[in-house]
Amino acid sequence: MFEYIRGELAELTPALAVVEASGVGYAINISLNTFTAIQGKKEVRLLIHEVLVCGGRDDSFTLFGFATHRERDLYRQLISVSGVGSNTARMILSSMSPAELVECISNGDEKLLKGVKGIGLKTAQRIIVDLRDKMAANAMTQGETGERATAAAAISPSVKAEAVGALTMLGFAPAPSSKVVAEILKEQPDLHVEQVVKLALKQIK
Repeated sequence: MFEYIRGELAELTPALAVVEASGVGYAINISLNTFTAIQGKKEVRLLIHEVLVCGGRDDSFTLFGFATHRERDLYRQLISVSGVGSNTARMILSSMSPAELVECISNGDEKLLKGVKGIGLKTAQRIIVDLRDKMAANAMTQGETGERATAAAAISPSVKAEAVGALTMLGFAPAPSSKVVAEILKEQPDLHVEQVVKLALKQIK
């Protein structure tokens, strides 16, 4: 139904963007890569993937948004793999950049994939088997502009709270998230929130 949503960026966290378009505020789940790309902007255009779940006790309709076609394409390829759901695919895309993911799968690096929460050895191997040929064909292509861009916004005192909030939205318990984030900021207090979250994703249990 939706191809993209363009509008005013009303709210933004490392895991969620609220975009107001024609008087309607759309809550859109995002990865850390997209968060970095749109941070500091007043108006944004997010490519959309819709997830509709029916048949359970509660039906749900969820929007996932991406700053680039490349990231959305990778997301769609990931969820085509058996055992990889929407949130797991977002977790993978929050743990590494699109270029890093392409390289990881092309090289058959199951250890790196297995380091992502929710990805066991069998799922990592399945991702590599199912997607390796597709990734290898594109591994040498150049990434899209801004893919590795760093956030321009200044660090605020709320970095810890934002990072913990993002990890909670990604499915981690608040207590261990807070502990890991505090340790990261103690060692590297000048990190941006998305950098803190990426490091936490590698450390949190």
